[in-house]
Amino acid sequence: MAEKPQLSSWSSGLCGCFSDCEACCITFWCPCITFGRIAEIVDRGATSCLLQGALFYILGGFTHFVSFYSCIYRTKLRKLYKIEGSETCDCIVSSFCPHMALCQEYRELKARGFDMSAGWQGNVELQTPGAVAVTAPVVQGGMSR
Repeated sequence: MAEKPQLSSWSSGLCGCFSDCEACCITFWCPCITFGRIAEIVDRGATSCLLQGALFYILGGFTHFVSFYSCIYRTKLRKLYKIEGSETCDCIVSSFCPHMALCQEYRELKARGFDMSAGWQGNVELQTPGAVAVTAPVVQGGMSR
């Protein structure tokens, strides 16, 4: 009989929003930024923060599907890091406590070592040992008299 994989729990509780005041404020005033940052990292850079944030904003402003969209990414995050829970719980939390859910997901990624403002590529560069910073090429002086 195959062993069940060991599941972990969230690094912080759903009601721990005020333990990270920066994330709490960003999520309260502009949840599309928080969602975009989470989605970019969960998708491992396949989609951009800007695209995901804009889609979240459009869905939130014109439809009621934003909770379901947020639920999809909560489930992806939970499965990616083998966090206990279920799709049903993800949907309930995303529907009835959307800001608290986003804050918890944001804190989870920070607890796992991500710099949320750096995006996926920035985090890859930060975690790559010996990575060389890319700078603009040196331009020779122009014509002079």
